[in-house]
Amino acid sequence: MKSKIKLALAQISSKRESKIENLLKIEKLTLKAKQQGADLIVFPEMSLTGYVLLDQVYELAETIPGPSTQKIEALAKKTGMHIIFGMPELSEKTKATVFNTAVLVGPKGFIGKYRKMYLPTHSVFEEKRYFRPGYEPAAFQTDLGNIGLTICYDVFFPEVYRLTRLKGAQLIICISASPAVRRGYFEVLTSARALENTAFLAYVNLAGVQDGLQFWGGSRLVSPTGDVLAKAKYDEEDFVICEVDFGDLRAAETFIPTLRDLRPELFDKLKEYLENL
Repeated sequence: MKSKIKLALAQISSKRESKIENLLKIEKLTLKAKQQGADLIVFPEMSLTGYVLLDQVYELAETIPGPSTQKIEALAKKTGMHIIFGMPELSEKTKATVFNTAVLVGPKGFIGKYRKMYLPTHSVFEEKRYFRPGYEPAAFQTDLGNIGLTICYDVFFPEVYRLTRLKGAQLIICISASPAVRRGYFEVLTSARALENTAFLAYVNLAGVQDGLQFWGGSRLVSPTGDVLAKAKYDEEDFVICEVDFGDLRAAETFIPTLRDLRPELFDKLKEYLENL
């Protein structure tokens, strides 16, 4: 594990329903990140296909591993990079069960995936119509450190991040497709999730317009004390290189000992009250 890593926040505008164009953009920016010394590049939620797919999601979804993940694995092996991206995942067991999934690959190939646990189905969102929710938090030990994966609306639920951190994640990635009306919420919540778990949090959002939805960008790296260390532009594509110093974790955990002070019995109460909500 490295004590410091360079991270590339690849805030892109994905082309709807065009894996070929999106894969070319992923390749181009991964090569750029490599040239600038990055160890890990992160792309937004559903960056492989675009976010607003409606019923086309059933045609575009792939199993993992599958053709697109294998292409990105080959890119990771060629460049020596770790790559995180989002895509619609087709279940291996059924023909029409789809997950909203984040994928992590590295120089040695596929590392792991995370299926979005909380699917927004309100206002302009209708994810429950198309996706099945995931059930497990995800944290993976890599050569770069322990990396956790989350997706967009998950950030509204502290328990997802708490479980990811308790699984060992030192850097939690949140890939996102957040429209502009939610900007203020995400700016507050990303800092809160990092601070309350004393972990680095990298948030990478879509930019541009899809089917009338304006995605606000604003990708960022947040420190374990909730400070924004690096930030991308609003509303347009951007590419930001930033550094994660894992040595900062010890000081943060000492100064803000939230993990030490957890009260496990309260989680039992939480379950009890939710069952009777």
